[in-house]
Amino acid sequence: MIRSAYPPESMPDERQRRRSIYLLPNAFTTANLFAGFYAVVQAMNHHFETAAIAIFLAMVFDSMDGRVARLTNTQSAFGEQYDSLADMMSFGLAPALVTYVWAMQGLGRWGWLAAFVYVVGAALRLARFNANIGKVDKQYFQGLPSPAAAALVAGFVWLSVDNKLSLSDGVVPWAAFTLTVYAGVAMVSNAPFYSGKTFALGRSVPFWVMLVVVGVFVFVSSDPPVVLFGLFILYSLSGWVLWLWRVRRARRLGQRMREMGGAASHDGPSGPSQEP
Repeated sequence: MIRSAYPPESMPDERQRRRSIYLLPNAFTTANLFAGFYAVVQAMNHHFETAAIAIFLAMVFDSMDGRVARLTNTQSAFGEQYDSLADMMSFGLAPALVTYVWAMQGLGRWGWLAAFVYVVGAALRLARFNANIGKVDKQYFQGLPSPAAAALVAGFVWLSVDNKLSLSDGVVPWAAFTLTVYAGVAMVSNAPFYSGKTFALGRSVPFWVMLVVVGVFVFVSSDPPVVLFGLFILYSLSGWVLWLWRVRRARRLGQRMREMGGAASHDGPSGPSQEP
């Protein structure tokens, strides 16, 4: 007879914890969902700058719910599923609809096909993430995370509406098309993107880290649309740079192993060959 490793009196508490619905982390998830829905409403009313800002606010709320749950030990299966559904709204449907209504309607079928590529990429990305929880490297995401993809698309909208890009009216729709399709494809790629999950908020840090955080806030607040779009452009390319570096390192290692194997076979089992 196999006995449980946990004392019997603790098992009901554990089952109850897994079935519980915790208010604090799910409140942040609800705020994330509301921001995504609000972005769609504002896009329908042609308030595209407000819609883009709402997507960035959804990113802030999304980054808080998981960290709050881990810090307060209030993780639950309900919270994981609720978070994925909210992400699909805020980082899947909302960015695609905002950029479609803003710039790609005039492209006809190509416009809504680009938006659909983004939506299906976000759906597959979230489904793969849920299926691989606990099986992948926590330091890196597999594919571009959906919040970063949403920031890439929404950042372009915000930057263009804020008149920081001097693009002609004929170029903007195709630029939005290219960026939307790229974000959708990058989400389902195997390129590794740094996750930041290894950074623990509960641990002590040196004083210079606080100075860096303050500097980042000052840098972003100096010109939010330009800085945020630039940062997420760099992040969206970082995974491919790391992927190419890993491929080159693997090829070099393979070549070195082949050279070592060739040298071993040339020497033979009894040592180096002797010339007559």
